[in-house]
Amino acid sequence: MGGMSVLAGDDGDMARQRREMVEQLKSYGISNPRVLDAFVNVRRHQFVEQRMRAYAYDDCAWPIGYGQTISQPYTVAYMTSLLVERCPSGKVLEIGTGSGYQAAILDALGYRVFTIERIAGLYEMAGRSLDSLGIPVARRLGDGTLGWPEEAPFDGIVITAAAPHAPAPLLDQLADGGVMVVPIGDLGFQQMTVVRRSGSKFEHEVFHGFAFVPLYGREGWPDTPE
Repeated sequence: MGGMSVLAGDDGDMARQRREMVEQLKSYGISNPRVLDAFVNVRRHQFVEQRMRAYAYDDCAWPIGYGQTISQPYTVAYMTSLLVERCPSGKVLEIGTGSGYQAAILDALGYRVFTIERIAGLYEMAGRSLDSLGIPVARRLGDGTLGWPEEAPFDGIVITAAAPHAPAPLLDQLADGGVMVVPIGDLGFQQMTVVRRSGSKFEHEVFHGFAFVPLYGREGWPDTPE
């Protein structure tokens, strides 16, 4: 079972703040007990800069460098709940490692996690955080919109950036019956979307609106210089 080492050497005050964060998530409608347990167990403060650690359990997004953010806990919990309710176990690909927090949550839920990050500095930073906590996530540096074909098929795919559409290579890498959770829309506003594969067909469910950083890559938004 993944995620069992995340409490090693934990700070008592941080543990209390995590429990308070989870109570807030409950008040926002997050109810899946597995998801709530994962948020109690994963130390979000280890995935933000030292100067922000006192605020790590506020329901806020924080900058992590390179124009990227660690999503607010509610957003991560919402996406994770959509996945868990439709794909309770198996092999999951995350697109956009960022800080590594979402990957750690997925690991704590027992998934076999693969994650791709396009920005080298974030890839290295997330790797240090995950390694320091003993979280066994497979990582790759590259264009996440192309997926990880050598490891396909995946039971679940989570895209943690705003996509103009569900990237075709990632749809191809979904297992039959697998689900993708992705915010789809323009650069200012997206709707959380679940895509389920059924043979050669893909069924879409559309949920609440969010605002994510853009998904850059060959099958996302046109790339821009760092």
